[in-house]
Amino acid sequence: MTMLVGKKAPDFTTQAVLANGEIVDSFTLSSAIDGKYAIVFFYPLDFTFVCPTEIISMDNRIERLKSLGVEVVGVSIDSHFTHNAWRNTAVEDGGIGQVKFTLAADMDHSICRAYGVESDGGDSYYHAGTAMRGTFIIDQKGIVRSMMVNDEPVGRNMDECVRIVQAFQHFESEGRVCNAGWMEGDDGFTKDKLNEFLGNESGSL
Repeated sequence: MTMLVGKKAPDFTTQAVLANGEIVDSFTLSSAIDGKYAIVFFYPLDFTFVCPTEIISMDNRIERLKSLGVEVVGVSIDSHFTHNAWRNTAVEDGGIGQVKFTLAADMDHSICRAYGVESDGGDSYYHAGTAMRGTFIIDQKGIVRSMMVNDEPVGRNMDECVRIVQAFQHFESEGRVCNAGWMEGDDGFTKDKLNEFLGNESGSL
């Protein structure tokens, strides 16, 4: 897998279905996220089992993410037409409904390869060629600050995506690192809290 943390997020231009339902032939990531935080998340395929739970979960947090200045882009190897069909299928019929973020097409697999999440099969549960459940959090300068990948059977916790964005933004604004378990509203981590933190962690073992 390609290590992208601390590096410029790979840019791409592709077909996509936008948040308003418009189908476009040339969605460019760098233009869409210019000056914003972004979450780019990959999933295996449309019209599957776990994927809609992740996408709907992300959609349920989209207003919170927008308030943090975050642009969300979902990517799979399906076509933009398949994305559109999935958006136009009711949730109770196996669809995802009118989700409020962009779904990008990666039909030639160039995007998932650039991000290092194309499965080669191997000992993974994925079929070779599909995109793994990769999540990339990108800052307003276009730098990848976090990357997480799950194997196919286990869906992601989208609250954790929100928390990580909040933590990096807290560090940027306050200059304080975020200790394990940091949550929105916490002060952040300073040296004088080290012994207290380590003592609490030791006591919990």
